[in-house]
Amino acid sequence: MDYQVSKKISDTLAQILALDSVQKALDFAEKDADNTLDNQIELCKIEAPTFHEENKAARYAQFYQELGLDDVHIDPHGNVVGVRRGSGSGKRVLMEGHMDTVFPLGTNPQPRREGTRVYAPGITDDTRGMVVPLSVIRSLDNAGIRTKGDLYFVGTVEEEGIGSFGGMLKWLNDNEVDASISVDGPSARGIVYEATGHMTCEATFHGIGGHAHGAFGKVANPLNAAARAVAKIAEFQVPSDPKTSFCVSNFHAGKEAGIHAIVPEATIKFNLRSDSQQVLDELYQRILNALQEACDEETARWGKDTITVTHKRYCNVPAGTQDIHAPIVEATYAIIQHLGYDPEFNHGGSTNCNMAIGKNVPGVCLGMGGVDCGAHTLQEFFETEEAYKGVQQAMLLALMLAGVEGQTESILD
Repeated sequence: MDYQVSKKISDTLAQILALDSVQKALDFAEKDADNTLDNQIELCKIEAPTFHEENKAARYAQFYQELGLDDVHIDPHGNVVGVRRGSGSGKRVLMEGHMDTVFPLGTNPQPRREGTRVYAPGITDDTRGMVVPLSVIRSLDNAGIRTKGDLYFVGTVEEEGIGSFGGMLKWLNDNEVDASISVDGPSARGIVYEATGHMTCEATFHGIGGHAHGAFGKVANPLNAAARAVAKIAEFQVPSDPKTSFCVSNFHAGKEAGIHAIVPEATIKFNLRSDSQQVLDELYQRILNALQEACDEETARWGKDTITVTHKRYCNVPAGTQDIHAPIVEATYAIIQHLGYDPEFNHGGSTNCNMAIGKNVPGVCLGMGGVDCGAHTLQEFFETEEAYKGVQQAMLLALMLAGVEGQTESILD
């Protein structure tokens, strides 16, 4: 696509890059690569499935304290927070990476090096996102750079699975910032500036149950109702633009001991996603209607007891977007080009960035260097070659957003 950044953005980046202190910080980030990787390997070994991040949080808070951040603490939700104070006259900028992984306790990740790669479950997603900010802080400190605005560094909880970006949402509910940078993804080329909304839900169909033969014809079957619902949902047509999807992912009913029984209840779980909040809401209502229709049809089929359905949502993440030429998006694009890459717009996306965009806070999710990493698999790896560019990218964007004291203004002004 033909994409051009504004003169204001290109001029601000040029001004920042012309500063000797910034060049010193960029050089330090490259030299700090081995130290940053050591931090990454150490944190990767601390298991932290969603809702069990406390051990990793304790060590991460120590890193913040060792780096001399102000107001280091673990908030009531489990997020680790530290502040690098600016002069007090600029925009407040959040930089965060999530602490939880998809792997259960007992996975026991033991990183191993093979060539330029390090292999371990969780080594990239999002342990790398936790250590990029550490190197940003060290680079700024080494170069003596003071920003105009305060930089908030946060290790967030509850990003994965049914955590539903809960740590990020709770932190934003409690704090106000002017811009948000999430670090979560392998490639320094990618720009996530939109938010794919999603819901994860459960529906349980209820009946009386009974003997498979003796109660036949006397009671309706909740499992049949669940199957009717799944069949209805399977026939849905959804738009490709905005990208929309649905999936019935679980179906549970009965036990081996009751193999000759009509079950008293049956449960399905399903996930739906869309880049449009309106389309997502409409699809959710269509599914609710299908659930009730399935109950009514199964009830009418037997003319006996009434099948009912209850449902709950585990996840309800908002969809949203921002202008592709918003200052934070243009700045990210310009920085990626400066680092020698061809920027790639990732349309949609399910990241902590959703919560910032949902609150109308300018936000992007950055990669961290490297290549596709096999995230969420036991074969996950991190590519170390040129990984320092992820640190440089995050640092330059923070400086463009917060402003450099005595030198540049925030691009958000």
